[in-house]
Parts: sequence; structure tokens; C-alpha cells
Amino acid sequence: MDELTGAFIQEGREQLAEMEQGLLKLEQSPGTDEEINAIFRAAHTIKGASGVIECPYIGSFMHLVENILDRLRTGDLSLNGDLVGLLLRCCDHLGVLIDVLASGAANPNDQQKNTGDALLDELAEYNGSPKPGNSVVEHEAEVESSGGGVFITDSWHISVRFGLNVLRGGMDPLSFLRYLASLGEILHITTLADAMPAGDEMDPESCYLGFEIRFQSRASKNDIERVFEFVRDECELRILPPNSKVGEYLQLIEDLPEDSMRIGEMLVRCGALTQSELDEGLVDQMKSSQASMREGEEALPPPPLGEILVEHKVVQKEVVEAAISKQSKVNEKKTVDARLIRVQADKLDQLINLVGELVIAGASANLQAQKTGISDLMESTSVLSRLVEDIRDSALQLRMVQIGETFSRFNRVVRDVTKELGKEIELVITGADTELDKTVVEKIGDPLMHLVRNAIDHGIEAADVREAHGKSRQGRLELNSFHDSGSIVIEVRDDGGGINREKVLKKAIERGLVQPGQSLTDQETLNLIFEPGFSTADQVTSLSGRGVGMDVVRRNIQSLRGTVDVVSHEGEGSTFTIRLPLTLAIIDGFLVSVGKAAYVIPLDMVIECIELKENTNDRDYLNLRGEVLPFVRLRQMFEIEGEVPPRENIVVVQYAGQKAGIVVDELLGEFQTVIKPLSSIFRHLRGIGGSTILGSGDVALILDVQSLVQHSARIEEREMGTSALLRAAAQN
Repeated sequence: MDELTGAFIQEGREQLAEMEQGLLKLEQSPGTDEEINAIFRAAHTIKGASGVIECPYIGSFMHLVENILDRLRTGDLSLNGDLVGLLLRCCDHLGVLIDVLASGAANPNDQQKNTGDALLDELAEYNGSPKPGNSVVEHEAEVESSGGGVFITDSWHISVRFGLNVLRGGMDPLSFLRYLASLGEILHITTLADAMPAGDEMDPESCYLGFEIRFQSRASKNDIERVFEFVRDECELRILPPNSKVGEYLQLIEDLPEDSMRIGEMLVRCGALTQSELDEGLVDQMKSSQASMREGEEALPPPPLGEILVEHKVVQKEVVEAAISKQSKVNEKKTVDARLIRVQADKLDQLINLVGELVIAGASANLQAQKTGISDLMESTSVLSRLVEDIRDSALQLRMVQIGETFSRFNRVVRDVTKELGKEIELVITGADTELDKTVVEKIGDPLMHLVRNAIDHGIEAADVREAHGKSRQGRLELNSFHDSGSIVIEVRDDGGGINREKVLKKAIERGLVQPGQSLTDQETLNLIFEPGFSTADQVTSLSGRGVGMDVVRRNIQSLRGTVDVVSHEGEGSTFTIRLPLTLAIIDGFLVSVGKAAYVIPLDMVIECIELKENTNDRDYLNLRGEVLPFVRLRQMFEIEGEVPPRENIVVVQYAGQKAGIVVDELLGEFQTVIKPLSSIFRHLRGIGGSTILGSGDVALILDVQSLVQHSARIEEREMGTSALLRAAAQN
């Protein structure tokens, strides 16, 4: 049961997210029947699975939710904003109930119960009686009156034979019957134990049970099949829908393992067939079989149920074709799902750690082979290194997930916050299929939440204000992601009023962050919003104004070895740009040395390597094909002792569209780098992003290209400013 509960919690949250996204789409634009059915199936799956794991408080709550969704899909109810809001609040409560189950609590607390009862009271107002003419029985009556020799029954017939290993797998056959009863009414049930062996041969851990069930429900065949989904591979299941022909029942009798006469008696006893219909059917079947044998032809199978319903004008042909198409898509999805396998995150992390150690061991073996100079050994280690690299890439791909799931959460956030503030805002998501490390995805959600809520509250104006400024009443909030130079870039862009620099500077002076009369560039002024406790809000609201959001954003992103920048134009809007590494575990690096120290530069950021030929002792920039290239000397920056070699090299790197050079002594080539984080006591180090272990066992520091580029940019700005002042002084 623990394994079943764990699977239910994980899959339940996935189904809950599907329900929420479906409801949000329906609120924005009228949906198709398929979209409503998808929401219903998700709710039904959660309710049914809760019965299997015997969780009554989820099952009872979802029962009424399912009824409302059923009325929506049958047309008894029309969807409106109030109903969508109520169903979304039900989704929130369902999430709370799943958390209660995950915590191991036996039942929700009193406050949670009261919340659920209040929601059920609101749902009860929508739970009216079905419209006349929609019931299954009335449709069957129409078919019966039309004649045509079709056998009509107002119920489904289910034959199930559980496999021998069902009990060993922790399954209780009775729990499936209880779950089935939640979908409708079990009119009659016959228990079969014909497969049970003699007492001395019986295995007490084996299951020998089977059931013949007459079942009345408005559920679909897929819904009934889903009841037995957990044991689908361990049982034999046959389902005959209402309106089935007598010949289909006769085929069922022939397919079942028990004696045909015994099965026929059971079908008569449970009301699926009358004795006369059974006898007539058997006689007709025998005559048809004999006639076919005389003519040397095979007996034709009975026509499909869909053709029967169309023939007797119960449904239109287009409806049947749509149902067949939908079923084929469901089967195709099941085939895709069958190829997926769930793996615990800690096992995946362990695999990545082992691959990292394998990379280090492979580098050591390659180094030792090169020292020996034996060509065969060097070739073998080269092949080994290539295989290790492939294993590394494959292992890292296992951790890569699409960011779209994180983005999709903000549909609900934007909806709720805009309604609370009375604004009109459209959320546009692009780049949802961009992949990055699972650990990064998990940690980026909170910073993005702050940025999105900040854009809604501070950035985008109210509809009347926008209209007065000649803008459309509806604001636009964009979430975008893409890959760039070995990093992933996430943009949060709004078309609001932008950031008022004068207001930011005034607040900064009031808080003592800036001295009066101090000159700041536009970018430095904008970066003040990331200071702890800084806020330009005139009043504190439930969304913002306390100054505890943007500094958390920057701190969390920096903990992921990323950066966040802001560009804003007053009256036009703001763009927050987050840059993050694709992975936190293993990267391709470029190994360089300065003196006796070795350093690694992320290979994705390296553009080219050039020789430093010019005499640049008096400046920190050079002319690179007509472009000014600022650079930093690692020997000076890290105060490395020793003689400067006669030949130095510059590694040209690029980050966020800015180029810079890193002056080193020697270029050592590409290197697979396993990132080892530095201890917290080294966090103050500028220009260092981590460490790694070389094949020789020595430690090499990984350069933080971002801070080095920014350092070079500041040097360039300072020197350009000094040159401008000198020119102005000379002119005066």
C-alpha cells in the first residue's frame, strides 16, 4: 500500500495540474468537448485511484466535483467564470488533501474539513437533476422500440478473472469492486471460484477468483477499464456495453474459461439474458455455423456496436467516427506512456556523481597513458575517454527537463492576481520546450514567482490608466526562454509603465544606499531595486511593498551560478533577464595555466584564442579587428608570483553579448570538468565559480566568466570616461 500511495500522490498531482490547466484554458476561450472530457477524466482518475488506496476523504470530495464536471460534458451545465473559479478552488483544496495524505495524517484537520465542506456546499448549488432525454435508459428504450432484432439491456456486463499473482502484488480484488461501485450501481454480481484447485494443491498466496457483474452507469468503457488499470496485466477483463447483441454474449460465453452451460446460467441468473434468448441465440448460432460449414465459409463476426447504434438512429455516424478517432489517440498515448519509467531523484543524483568520478578517473588514465608514450595504450585510453564522454552526455540528459511545466504554473497566478487587482493582463509563454537541469528548474520557480507578481503589481498599469496613455486596456506579460552560449536565458517582460529612475534614486538616498550628489549610470540606478529591503511602493499590499522580494530573487539566482539583469524604458515596460547554467554537475572546459596554477574556463563561453603580441602594460584593452576588447590579467588579479613568460595568450570569452579577454600563460586544451562547489568560506572570492580535480590529482579552479566580463566592462567604462575627460580638458 505504501508503494501504491506514493504512486497515487505523484500521479494525483500530475492529474491535478492537468485539471487546473484545462480549466484555465476553458475560461480564456470556449473549449471543445474533448477538453472538457480531459478535465473530467483527470478528476475521475483521482477519485477512482483514491478508492484503490482506500482514502475516503479524497474520494468523497472528488465525487461531487466529478458530478459537476459530468454535467458540464453532457451539457446540463454551462461554463462561466464563477464556476471556473469554484472548480479552481476545489483544485486548490484537492492539492491540500493530497499533501495531507503525503504527510501520513489519517484525516484532514478541522480547518481543512471546514474548507472542504464550504466548497461542497457551493458545488451542491450546481448539482441539479439531469435534463430529460439524456439518460442511458431512455436511449435504450428508443432503440428497443425501433426493433431490428437488437438485444437491449440498460446495463453493462463485466467479466473479470483475476490472475494468480494479484494478491502477491498487494492488491485486494474487493477494493476494485468498491471503486467500481463509485461509478454507478452494481445490479448483480456472481463470484466464481472454478479455478480453485484441490485443498492440498492450493497456494494461499494465489488468487483464484473471478466475477460476473451486471453494472448500471453512465460511465464510458474507458472509465470502467480504468478501474482495473492497476491489475490490467494480471487479469482477464471483458466488458460488454449496453445495447450489445445476443451474439456478443454468446461470443463471451465461448471465450470464458468456464463451462459454457455454467456461464450461460450465470448470465440468465444475473439478468443479462433471458433463458429463451439464450436458447434461441444458441440455436441460431448453431444453424449459422452449420450453414457456413456447408458453404465452406467462415462465420462472420457480429457488427460493431457503433454500427448498431447508428442503424437504429441512437447516435449520428459522425459521433461514432469521432469516438473511434478519440479511442485511437488514447491507445496511442498509452503506448507512449508505456515507454516511460519513473526513477527516484536520489538514484539519478547518485548516477551523476558516479559519472563524475568516472570522468576524473578517465582523465587520470589518459594522463598516465600519455606519460608512457605507448601508442596502443594511448589509443585505448582515447577510446575510453570518448565513451566516458558519451556516457556523461547521456547521464546529463536524464536530468534535463522542459521548463514549460514551471511556466504553466503562472497561468493560475496571473489569473488570480489580475482578478484581485482588477487589471486586464494576458500571459504569453514562448520557449516552453527549452530544457535545463532538473535541479535548476526546481529552484528557479520562487524567483520567477517574485518577478511575475512584481510585474503584475508594479509594472503593468490599470486598464483605465493604460487607455489614457494610448495603450490597449489589456496588458501583456511575456515569459520566454532560450539557449545562449552554454546558458539558458529566461526573460520576464511586461509592457507596463517601466521603472521610474528618479523615484528609485530618491528612495535609495532616503535609505542611505546612495549619497546625495553621487553620480550613477542608468544601469547602476536600476540595480538598486535588488538591494535588501528596497521598495518604491507607496503602500504595503498583500502582493508587494515590503522590500523582501527582489533581493531574494538575486540571491537565489546567484546561488545557481546565474545572474539577473533589468532593462527598463519609462512608459514602455521592463525586461528582467535571468541567465543560468544548463547543468550544475559536469561541463566541457578549456584548461589554461598561469604560473603553477591551473584554471578552467567553460568551453561554451570561449570564442577564440590569440597571442598577446602588443605591448599593453600601460592599458587593459586592445584592438581586436577594429573592436575594443577589454581584458583581465589573471596573474595580477590573483597576485600570482613568478616570472612573466615571454609569450602570453588571450582567451576571448563572451557572456550576455559582451566580449572580454583573459590573459593566461599557457593553453592546455579541452577538459571534461566535474564541478565541485567551493566551501561557504570562499564565497567572497571574485572571479572563481568552483573547483575541479585534474587527472594528476591536482585541484584546478573554475573561472566565473560572468564576473570577469563585468569586471572588464567596468574597466573599459572607467578608462573610456577618463579618456573623455582628458580630451575635454585638452580642448578647454
